[in-house]
Order: sequence, then C-alpha cells, then structure tokens
Amino acid sequence: MPSITRRRSGAADRRGGVEAQILDTVTRLLAEGAGFTELGVQRIAAAAGVARSTFYLYFADKTQLLLRLAASMSETSFGITAAWRPEAGLDGLTTTFTDVIATYRAHAALLTAVQETSAYDPAVRDFWNDRLEAFRDNTRRLIAAEQAAGRTPADIDPEAATRLMIDGGDRFLLRHVTTDDGGGDAAAARELAATWWYGVFRRPAAS
Repeated sequence: MPSITRRRSGAADRRGGVEAQILDTVTRLLAEGAGFTELGVQRIAAAAGVARSTFYLYFADKTQLLLRLAASMSETSFGITAAWRPEAGLDGLTTTFTDVIATYRAHAALLTAVQETSAYDPAVRDFWNDRLEAFRDNTRRLIAAEQAAGRTPADIDPEAATRLMIDGGDRFLLRHVTTDDGGGDAAAARELAATWWYGVFRRPAAS
C-alpha cells in the first residue's frame, strides 16, 4: 500500500510540474512582448517543451490558461488589499497600494492580455468582473462599517463610491504600470491612497 501511495504522489507531482511549466512559459512569452492573441497552442507547447496533445491534458483552450494565470494574480492582489483596515490610516493605505502596484507591475503583461481579450471574449470579461467583485464587496463592507461608527459621512453612497474606487482604480493601476517605468510608483500609491482616504473614508461631512 505505501508503494502505491508513493506512485500516485509522484504522478501528481509530475502533472503539477508540467502544468506549472506551461503556465510559466506563457508568462515568459507575454513578458517578452508576445501578444496573447498571437500565441497559438502549438507555439505555447513548443516553447514549453511539451506536445500539443499534452497541452490539452491540462487546459481546454488558451482562454482557460489565461484565466488560471489571472486567478492566481488576483488572489495575491486581493490578499494585500483585504488586509488593510481603516485603523491603519492613510499611511497604511499608502503601503497597501505600494504593494498592489508592485503586484500589478510584476504581472503587467498578463493584465494587458486580460484587458485585450476581454474586449472580444465574454468569458474573460465576466471572469475579471467577478474577480473585481471580491474587491468591491470588501470595500463596501469597510465603508458601511465606518459609516456605522460615524467616521465616514452617512451621505456617501457605498455602491457608487465602491465602483469608482475599484473599477477606476483597476484601470488606473494597469495604465500606470504599462506607461510608467517605475519611477512614479511611490507617487501613484500616495495619490491613490489619498483619493480613497480623503475622498471617501475621511471625506468632510457636507455642511
């Protein structure tokens, strides 16, 4: 029985290794400037050193592969933002966005591929919107809690504010990391944090 368990574990390790190899290959090709629409399965398989048929053992198509990569990246980014609490203040929020920008920058090519593919593939568009919804839910809860505590003005609409903060922030971050060489990261994090903090969480109450 122990030997059977070892064989199954070895097979699982090999499968995981091949899958990671394919994912890493696509990540590298995108970072090198390849457009996702130009990446055929045959090219991906050849670059990964596997047969085309092997690719399909792990991914139904290119779209599923892209979504797998995007899911991993968004989970990392969500973990960073979900850890922030208003008690950490503006400085804590600035640090949070500094880390988020670093994550976006590390995955800029992937995020560009997601944005481009979303324009014509409803599956990718719906997937990314669903991923952003986790960020929206977290932000709505934070705003509502701060309003209940009397620290955020009651007249702020949590739904409208959240969509502006999350959807607008996502577009801002992608544009920033694809047009800035990194020298403006600190300023971008600071300004985005100040916009959230003074624009919503600590907006002066209407007189």
